[in-house]
Amino acid sequence: MVPRDIAPLAQQLARQYPVLTLTGPRQSGKTTLCRALFPDKPYATLEDPDTRRFASEDPRGFLAGFPDGAILDEIQRAPELPSYLQAIVDADTTPGRFILTGGQQFELMSQVSQSLAGRTAVLRLLPFSLAETARVHALPSLPQVLLAGFYPRIHDRGLDPSQALGDYFATYVERDLRQLAAVHDLQRFERFVRLCAGRAGQLLNLSSLGSDAGVSHATARAWLDLLQTSYIVHVLPPWFTNTSKRLVKSSKLYFHDVGLACWLLGLRTPEQVARDPLLGGLFENLVVIDALKTRYNRGENGEMYFYRDAAGTEVDLLLPAGRRFDAVEIKAGATVNPDYFRGLAAFAKTFPEALAGASVVFGGDGAQARSDWPVRSWRALAG
Repeated sequence: MVPRDIAPLAQQLARQYPVLTLTGPRQSGKTTLCRALFPDKPYATLEDPDTRRFASEDPRGFLAGFPDGAILDEIQRAPELPSYLQAIVDADTTPGRFILTGGQQFELMSQVSQSLAGRTAVLRLLPFSLAETARVHALPSLPQVLLAGFYPRIHDRGLDPSQALGDYFATYVERDLRQLAAVHDLQRFERFVRLCAGRAGQLLNLSSLGSDAGVSHATARAWLDLLQTSYIVHVLPPWFTNTSKRLVKSSKLYFHDVGLACWLLGLRTPEQVARDPLLGGLFENLVVIDALKTRYNRGENGEMYFYRDAAGTEVDLLLPAGRRFDAVEIKAGATVNPDYFRGLAAFAKTFPEALAGASVVFGGDGAQARSDWPVRSWRALAG
């Protein structure tokens, strides 16, 4: 198994809480990680129809088969189980008894928060980070990295990204959608998801998105919530404060896996990625989500922001640093130019008390010393 950055924290929390809950996208490596970290625990997946039927029809009898605990995979498929687990772990608070995994964040977290509040630690595992990918193989060119994305199976098994990501999306539509909601017009929904991919790294306008997909604003909102629930997209909120300055209050849209966004856009070769007019948005997607993975792997929440005012001055990413922020400007170009620092300079001038530090991440291969802030290659994120 490729060492995952979240592993030490998962082991630590399993020594402190009777239940550890690990959530994340399908195929992000949750099962592999849990079975590697807790090899002595029995394993049961609720994806198996017979197991699910047993757990649903006789939850007490099902859990009685694991007196010392177990790894219970895809726990959201048996939504009543957390309620029965509550009584079991209250009677015996031995740490690390049960390890739960699930791939639908809102549904799973609702079940866990209602039944296991105070009894479970919750971690989120996303696909490989740049650092984790670099442990499998040397990072290739930027277009190749964007095209392949970060689902572990693609890298572990050397799969063709286009084939693997096509299968992933087909499985998502056929299985997860049917579990989560009744999407009656799958063709229109698929068009909606592809349109979302075309807006990666851009301000989210649900009215425009719904109109282009041929659905109402309400449907577009419901479908976007569905994509968030199933870990397909991430919505980055804007940062704003109570000042007289007019700030944008629309969120920005990203995909949890940039490779899937490339596939949805019809990109199949590195050359196509390198020439695509959306390269900047895809690169921004890569950097923003890698920062999100870093936060999750440290057990932190997903609190991150961007800044943009009504004049279009923007900072792509604001990362909390105490009560201030580390500001990050993200540029896909391989040659640094003075425009890269304009947003950082404006933010530092307008909100000096909010700035802890600042840097530029760009699409080149080497670090550069420019202006008042460091310029880092995207490859440095793997370090």
